[in-house]
Amino acid sequence: MNKEHILSKAREYAKMKLQNDASGHDWWHIFRVAEWAKRIAAEEGADSFICELSALLHDLADEKLVQSKDESMEELKRWLFAHQVEMKDAEQVLDIIATLSFRGGHGEPMKSLEGQVVQDADRLDAIGAIGIARTFAYSGWKGQAMYDPDLPVRTTMTPDEYRHGKSTAINHFYEKLLTLKGRFNTPFAIQLAKERHVFMEQFLKQFFKEWNGMEEIKQDEIETYID
Repeated sequence: MNKEHILSKAREYAKMKLQNDASGHDWWHIFRVAEWAKRIAAEEGADSFICELSALLHDLADEKLVQSKDESMEELKRWLFAHQVEMKDAEQVLDIIATLSFRGGHGEPMKSLEGQVVQDADRLDAIGAIGIARTFAYSGWKGQAMYDPDLPVRTTMTPDEYRHGKSTAINHFYEKLLTLKGRFNTPFAIQLAKERHVFMEQFLKQFFKEWNGMEEIKQDEIETYID
């Protein structure tokens, strides 16, 4: 098994599939997650090949982007076997991809260090400056408003409500992004996440400061959620 050849083909495959994406899950998101996965794997002693391959393919079966997760997982399985990935490696990659997402794993911890690494890499790209940019791209892609003070933040949701319920870009910070700080797995990623989390808090404070005539009310609201 030529691992470098497989990774090269995986890059080509992911880029071909996602290069025109406008939801924030484009090729450059994949590139960043793969690069962080390699870096975290090196710090934590994980299998770099499994981490990078999983990162490169992780959004190709994302329920937000595909019509059928099951069919997309089968397509990935065929791709892995066609490129002669060893059975045990292919099974681990598929398991990581199936359970990686915020809702996909239903709150269950990742089964392996490699899964933890890839999940951390993906979550790093969901917060901080990049996370903010991706949030507004995703909300625009879904046709959601930037912000609506009359639309409350959802505190409890089923997976279907999370995917399809009405929200806004700003609400998404409270429904997901600000909750991620305590959900990282590896010591290295936990440290990286702290700075990005603080940056999001600062952004939200400035956002509400500029929101027409509602500085005081929304400042109180944001402090409640951040604390």
